[in-house]
Amino acid sequence: MRTTRAYKILSHVCRIVLASTFIASGFVKVIDPWGTALKVNEYLSIYGMEFLRGASMWFSIWLCGAELMMGCMLLFKVRIRLISIFAVLSMIFFTVLTLLSATLIPVEDCGCFGDALKLTPWQTFAKNLVLLPLALVVWWRYLPDKIFAFKPLEIVLTAGFFCFAMSLGYYCYRHLPLIDFLPYKVGVNIREAMQDPLYEPGETQTVLVYRNIATGEVREFALDDPEWQDETKWEWVDTRTTGELPAVRPLVSEFALRDAEGDATERVLTIPGRVYMLCVTSLDRLPRGCARRMGRLAEKAAAEGAATVCLTPQPLESVTRRFGTCEVPCYNIDASTMRTMLRAEYGVVVLDDGTITAKRNCRDIRP
Repeated sequence: MRTTRAYKILSHVCRIVLASTFIASGFVKVIDPWGTALKVNEYLSIYGMEFLRGASMWFSIWLCGAELMMGCMLLFKVRIRLISIFAVLSMIFFTVLTLLSATLIPVEDCGCFGDALKLTPWQTFAKNLVLLPLALVVWWRYLPDKIFAFKPLEIVLTAGFFCFAMSLGYYCYRHLPLIDFLPYKVGVNIREAMQDPLYEPGETQTVLVYRNIATGEVREFALDDPEWQDETKWEWVDTRTTGELPAVRPLVSEFALRDAEGDATERVLTIPGRVYMLCVTSLDRLPRGCARRMGRLAEKAAAEGAATVCLTPQPLESVTRRFGTCEVPCYNIDASTMRTMLRAEYGVVVLDDGTITAKRNCRDIRP
């Protein structure tokens, strides 16, 4: 098949744009596998495939790593014939999926750029409509090439890109995202962010939307309703504001802590000095090694005059929990809020006068 010089230039431009998009999209998602897994679980729930939820984390690492790997192979023209076929197939699949998300499926954000860039389903669909023809141009340009004729250098580069992408995702799963695109990033004062006047005030109410894990029933709860805190029964679907909607919602408006006495948010956020917030998804399943590290951290905090609190979405049986030799007060927090604040099952968020100064996965706690 003969190609003109103009068509070659066009195909190179299409390849570079497509590769750059895949690399950017894959990178921002692979460094946040927890966030991608949450989005995967949302789609699984919508399509009634909750039985696959146990594999969502590994699927998210593989999916985002494959996207990053595909972008690298496109950029460096590694087995371009084969990878152009995958590019076309993936763009067709995601174009159809985003069209469904924009028309039939209740999804606010398709998650194509993770938390780095929020796009509505219609915006994502429009993006895919632009990228799909680019993928077709690249596929047509290299149609005469052999599909599986790998050169030795291409084998090395393919293996290298695969190892890089998958190890990056696994590292961020074991620790924390390399780049934090979330509202609760280091340097944010939670109390000030909650009161940030970025919107016109109005009569509003925060509503938590949860789905019953057993029956699939979707219900709305008020913030002060304790029933949604039972994570064995309910899974988070959405948090939204009703009434006179503000122009811009505060980034951390849903942050709320509760104990037996009621709302404890202000009490915790106004503790002077340093506060270690131990984030524990399940007190009953807290790994022994993690419990020991948290115990040593609580003891260190007591020695230096700092405060330690425990945050958990699990219903509380007592107001305190022993970590090491210390009795630490415990507070309930919404599961989605905790996972947004700390991309880990267990870890610590450090506050200094209400400002986040450090976040660590439990594996990285070094008292």
